[in-house]
Amino acid sequence: MRALTLAGMLAALLCVAASPGLNLEQALSAPFISGLTASPGGDRLAWVVNRNGVRNIWIAEAPFFRGRPLTGYTEDDGMEISSLAWSPDGSTLAFVRGGAPGKEGNYPNPLSRPEGGEQAVWVIRPAGGAPQRIDEGASPAISSRGRLAYLKKGQVWAAGLSADPQPARLFSARGECRSLVWSPDGNALAFVSVRGDHSFIGVFDLSSNSIRYLDPGVDRDDFPVWSPDSKRVAFVRIPYARELLLFGPKRSAEPWSIRVAEAAGGAGRELWRAESGRGSVFHPLAGDKQIFWAAGSRIVFPWERDGWKHLYAMTAAGGIPIQLTSGNFEVETATLSLDSRSIIYASNRADLDGRSIWMTPVAGGVTSRLTANRSIEHSPVALSDGAAWLAATAREPARPFVLLGGSLIDAAPQSLPAAFPKQDLVEPELVAFRSADGMEIRGQLFTAGPAAAPRPAVIYLHGGSRRQMLRGWHPMEYYHQAYAFNQYLAARGFVVLSVNFRSGTGYGLEFREALHYGAVGASELQDVLAAADYLAGRKDVDRSRIGLWGGSYGGYLVALALARFSERFAAGVDLHGVHDWRTETRLYLDSDDVSVQQEALRLAFRSSPLAYVEQWSSPVFLIHGDDDPEVEFRQTVQLAEALRRRNVPFEQLVFADEGHGFLVHAHWLEAFRRASDFLEKYLKK
Repeated sequence: MRALTLAGMLAALLCVAASPGLNLEQALSAPFISGLTASPGGDRLAWVVNRNGVRNIWIAEAPFFRGRPLTGYTEDDGMEISSLAWSPDGSTLAFVRGGAPGKEGNYPNPLSRPEGGEQAVWVIRPAGGAPQRIDEGASPAISSRGRLAYLKKGQVWAAGLSADPQPARLFSARGECRSLVWSPDGNALAFVSVRGDHSFIGVFDLSSNSIRYLDPGVDRDDFPVWSPDSKRVAFVRIPYARELLLFGPKRSAEPWSIRVAEAAGGAGRELWRAESGRGSVFHPLAGDKQIFWAAGSRIVFPWERDGWKHLYAMTAAGGIPIQLTSGNFEVETATLSLDSRSIIYASNRADLDGRSIWMTPVAGGVTSRLTANRSIEHSPVALSDGAAWLAATAREPARPFVLLGGSLIDAAPQSLPAAFPKQDLVEPELVAFRSADGMEIRGQLFTAGPAAAPRPAVIYLHGGSRRQMLRGWHPMEYYHQAYAFNQYLAARGFVVLSVNFRSGTGYGLEFREALHYGAVGASELQDVLAAADYLAGRKDVDRSRIGLWGGSYGGYLVALALARFSERFAAGVDLHGVHDWRTETRLYLDSDDVSVQQEALRLAFRSSPLAYVEQWSSPVFLIHGDDDPEVEFRQTVQLAEALRRRNVPFEQLVFADEGHGFLVHAHWLEAFRRASDFLEKYLKK
């Protein structure tokens, strides 16, 4: 019996310690493709490829749509490329290079270069030539008359597209401007003027050199869209309410509405108002466009009337909207077909934990699924004779596919390096379990082959919390990297459970707006405990060696679980997590009563890891960039101080001048290498 026990222990050690077929560099070498956009004529595509931190623009053109690189950047320099915007004739592509300024107004500079960081608008022509820098700025938009508008320090600037662009401020406006939208005729520019607790829709008329604010009020007006004849603007109006800014559930509020205003005179009217209760709080689609002015003068918009984010349509004259999509699924992003008669959208209609592309007429009618070849299809755009999107699987990261005349074209098969070891990746298993209050929680389980003995396990907790992890390579860059790390941990002999805890997306309004989540009760913690129970009940898991890792909101839950239940979790990795809700989020309440405010602060603290540091004993690895614009660096400083007082073992990795989602590929490598070493140190001993 003793000989058999020793043999089993030796087999388990060999299984865990064996050199994996997948190393960390390979796992993180999967290129991340984003920003897919189509030219207005539907004959050209452009997208951004991030390969090991080197970001470049690629394009593909009709009729064959064979992808090729358009830019030739060569450094892992932390310079993002975003906001691709075509000229109406498709001859010019504008883009932004560099990240948005942080809370202190400085541009990201993750390599600490002496000259500092920059964010600038550039243009490039697919016909040939090098990129041309236009000016410092962001959010480019090109009119039908060839005028480039963009934002610079909250104001609107403009430039030509010639060799001498001559940038100049287009106009001066109070507040901070954003969301630039040219009229179809190119004579006017709509924008959002943000003024603290309210915002207006403005229209700048080039011919009269004048600004007009459309139907201004005391609320938040946003998401302007022009009518095809350039005479009217539709927009969303969200009534101001302090509690909407609180980090907690928002199931109902004063209903939001859609308004239509005359661009010339500014007079507006309410086109439609949401009902009270479900759907009264506006929850947007992913992406910039929220309402669409379609053929037949129909307005298409998202609404959660039945508890799921669906698309509705109504005429610009008013009336009762018709529901274009229905069922227990959510629409994630949408775009109009080129003839504006159909809406193309990505959703989890066929698979709650995947994505697929669908199309339905805006006047109502038969919905069709465009393809079913891949498990995660997202980011659709319209083409002159079809559509394109990004598609991924469990083993292959996303790349663009084009549907033309019923044929599917792989637009960039060469984007995946030939040496990428996709055969060494595992297919995550979809699992479900119930929390203590009965709520069903879903997740993805990563295991690399049969185990000779129980293995250590790691629970992964995503950020947001408005996110949903999927059963393959993720559409968002941060979670693309997290998926790669989960694959690597599985290759290293860990059982990994990625948990879609409550307050995330994908499972309806009531799941997302879960009662008592976040700063008003931390109800998601019971989902973390349920995940631990699920793992502990598996024969291939050693229940005494369960750890956690997560970033941002996931880092918060890692810290909270370690603080409150160190006896259940052997160690954790906390990337830029929130540790004290009182200092991370402002509290907005209906009441100005001091006692109500104080009780809210007490509840926020009771929902924070720092409230339970006295019972914390498990080791933790803290990782943070000190130029983080999302979670203040002091959250980690405060936790480290508290852990030192308690003599709780912790390690730290700080990236000077790095942000939230790391901009430098080398920093991801170092963070995950150190995190892996830490987990092996405490879970495999």
